[in-house]
Amino acid sequence: MKIIQFLCLLLWGFVQGNKQPCLCISVEDNKAIGVEKPIYVVLDEEKKDCWNQDMVLVKKTGAGMEAIPFQVDENEGNKIWFKHSSDSGIKTTYCFEPKKEQTQRIQFGYQKENGDLKLKFEDQSLIHYRYKIKSPPEGIDKLYQKSGYIHPVISPKGDTLTRIQPPDHYHHYGVWGPWTRTRIDDVGVDFWNLKDGQGTVLFKSFNNINSGNVYGGFSLHQEHINLTPKNKPQLAINENLRVKVWKNNNPDQYFIDYTSNFSSPLENGILFEAYRYGGGLGFRFKEQWNKDNCEVITSSGKSRAAADGTSARWCIVYGDSSDGDGSSGVLFMSHPQNQSHPEPMRIWPLDANKGRGDMFFEFCPIRHKEWKIKPHQFYELNYRMLVFDGKITPEEAEKHWKAFAFKPLIKVVKK
Repeated sequence: MKIIQFLCLLLWGFVQGNKQPCLCISVEDNKAIGVEKPIYVVLDEEKKDCWNQDMVLVKKTGAGMEAIPFQVDENEGNKIWFKHSSDSGIKTTYCFEPKKEQTQRIQFGYQKENGDLKLKFEDQSLIHYRYKIKSPPEGIDKLYQKSGYIHPVISPKGDTLTRIQPPDHYHHYGVWGPWTRTRIDDVGVDFWNLKDGQGTVLFKSFNNINSGNVYGGFSLHQEHINLTPKNKPQLAINENLRVKVWKNNNPDQYFIDYTSNFSSPLENGILFEAYRYGGGLGFRFKEQWNKDNCEVITSSGKSRAAADGTSARWCIVYGDSSDGDGSSGVLFMSHPQNQSHPEPMRIWPLDANKGRGDMFFEFCPIRHKEWKIKPHQFYELNYRMLVFDGKITPEEAEKHWKAFAFKPLIKVVKK
């Protein structure tokens, strides 16, 4: 009897050790060859019964099997996120299998400190989101105080690329996107130029904050407030901002996915008038960059001297690194479903700021055409930023934009 029990246990162990995966994912993507991108699947009830978070995700390649980190976002309908890459564009297969060895290590974390939410990769801060009011420098009008912006954005080797409250424009706040010339019924409201006291954009509340081994991020609520009514500020726009940071296999790069979803509770909505500033994605670069050490390349081949007012799928902004060794920068990407895509840009000309040529970049969807926001309807703008040290070529930029712009064909198969 003991021999039979031993043989049964041995057979059970053999079956468990050689158990075939019951759930596989096939991905076909001929647009993003040679670059990594985060993708997700959502399992229906039938497929959930053979999956759990204690499994390991394995990528099948010509060289064998490779374990791939994955992350479940319970706040987004239990999406299972992982990074996909293919050097050929042909179908790639990933399968969930019973875990045999180590657990997944959390690489992306966060920390709240002194009014900043800091998103980190291991021990390095990447970006900070300001959720408490930041007062202006001493002696400067209190109208310039603000929350609801990203600063700093830090390059992989530690360069701070953003700037806030520069003396030439105290209303500039790192990465942010207030609308400038808007109209509520017959009243003009400027949410950008804080000194006019007409409007502002402030942090309201966090929806959730994410940590994991694929990405870190947050989802939050910002309010665009009309200050023109006497003694009774008016909520003009509700904005849900979603931000994710993630890395590819290049240690000198990381990505920021920036999605603004917004609506207006106003009875007649709000009009975004055509203007060279406002909305979209604004980025005030570091003080050290000027016309002599900072350059631009757009998807249409424009340099900084000719880029302002033109439209592009993507734009590279780069300049000298702080240590004098090489360069750093940001590749900005606009999604094809954005308003006015390819998207118009505001890029400060070489003679900006009394000839200094400081660097400001913005994807500005209303630069050439107004945009009527109807009441209680939802609108969305999607951007991706690739933060880098070194250089990005136009060919590389196009590959990264395609990875951002086009969804692969994904099938989930239960074995």
